[in-house]
Amino acid sequence: MGASSLRQSLLLRLALLLFLAEHGVLGRNYSRDDFPSDFVFGAGTSAYQYEGAVDEDGRKASIWDTFTHEGRAPHKSNGDVASDGYHKYKEDVKLMSDMGLEAYKFSISWSRLLPDGRGVINSKGLNYYNNVVNEIFNQGIKLHVTLYHGDLPQVLQDEYGGWLNKRIVDDFKEYANVCFREFGDRVSQWITFAEPNIMAMAGYDRGFFAPGRCSYPFGPNRCAAGNSTTEPYIVAHNVLLTHARVVELYRNTYQDNQGGQIGMNIYSMWYYPLTSSLLDFVATKRALDFLIGWYLHPLIFGDYPEIMKKNAGGRLPSFTQEQLELVKGSFDFISLNHYTSSFVSDNSNNSQLSQRDYIADKFVEIRGLRNGTETKGLPTKLLTDPLGLLRMLEHIKENYENPSVYIEENGYGLGAADILADTDRINYLSVYIGSVLDAMRNGVKVKGYFVWSFVDLFEVLSGYNSCFGLYRVDFDDEERTRSPKLSAYWYSNFLKKNIEVIDFEGIAAGEKFF
Repeated sequence: MGASSLRQSLLLRLALLLFLAEHGVLGRNYSRDDFPSDFVFGAGTSAYQYEGAVDEDGRKASIWDTFTHEGRAPHKSNGDVASDGYHKYKEDVKLMSDMGLEAYKFSISWSRLLPDGRGVINSKGLNYYNNVVNEIFNQGIKLHVTLYHGDLPQVLQDEYGGWLNKRIVDDFKEYANVCFREFGDRVSQWITFAEPNIMAMAGYDRGFFAPGRCSYPFGPNRCAAGNSTTEPYIVAHNVLLTHARVVELYRNTYQDNQGGQIGMNIYSMWYYPLTSSLLDFVATKRALDFLIGWYLHPLIFGDYPEIMKKNAGGRLPSFTQEQLELVKGSFDFISLNHYTSSFVSDNSNNSQLSQRDYIADKFVEIRGLRNGTETKGLPTKLLTDPLGLLRMLEHIKENYENPSVYIEENGYGLGAADILADTDRINYLSVYIGSVLDAMRNGVKVKGYFVWSFVDLFEVLSGYNSCFGLYRVDFDDEERTRSPKLSAYWYSNFLKKNIEVIDFEGIAAGEKFF
């Protein structure tokens, strides 16, 4: 370790000592030992946000490549290099091992493995993912692998409209089969889709995620094509049918031999009624049905929530009896991405609702908090509300038959010049982990918790203007140098059950913290 790096490490560790002296080891009285031994703590990334190398070794374009290169993303940046994980994965796995990470969640790029969406496997892409999987597996770190994190091969979007067409079911099933066959002997958990509720809404109703489809009056200056009144529902329906077919494939062909589990990931946000009125209370329940019930109702009960069927009417596709039986129960666990909470007020008397899309069908207005002041829309800075996560987990337990749940994204974004002494992030993570423990003590079957993200990434909402990583990535450096933040030290000590946070003799000897 060089002199400057050693000094930086010393200063960060001293900052951690002072922080813990002020707030306690975790800001509350719990430790890793309070969680079961088979509970997993991890961190995550996703392919387009992490890998870079978008035109190397046979990879072809995804819809996110096209979307960002056309300048349609709100932040006008792209993931061409991102964190350069394609070239730096060995270094990153070493950091995971040194930290004591128990599990790692990442996604596979469909267009790197099957560049044409189906057919011939890209041997270099296959080698890359085998190398990644082996590197992680050999360190004793559990693999949680997402098949789809928004990056559809552009060729399938061009050929038949991607998720708007039922042909996608067979193509995705072929892609999933390759993944199960090639990597499944080392994968603990498979996640079919990451945040398909946000994918449908942001990609096909508001148009600020790839492929950027929407219609007037919901985004007339943003989208060249789309239909916000119907496409979000069509996409979600095709995702559910695809998910069910893939789960069927996995269970019938691979699960017994490989011993893994399979589920779906959903974006969650807790909602509070803005006032004590009955209308706002009912609106809050309606907002939850539209956000998570959209997927959980079919997976648990075999059909969409009644309020969705009532408000969307014929624009919401229906399941055949065969499809209903296939979708119902097609999971071993539910995976949640959860960050924040918002307030809801009833909006059912809005005269402008004659123009109907997915958001209007909810008849609610979502309000967030910024600096303690109510603001329309989602909060621009994450609202720290660990009680919201507890209530979300209890809501799922009470309304959806208490399935096994993993929290597979939870994190705190700071500015582009993300400081290494990120005490705000430590505060955030510690209270949210505490809520997970509270939920488990209340009978919720939570099986794991993952920090978003392991290293700084290309963020789909903010590009490189907001950083979530436990490790800082210097995006101005061609080498994409990694540096541990205070939160990385804190998380490592929690995982390793350390009581003494700093070993000054070790620092003096030039030893690594991990």
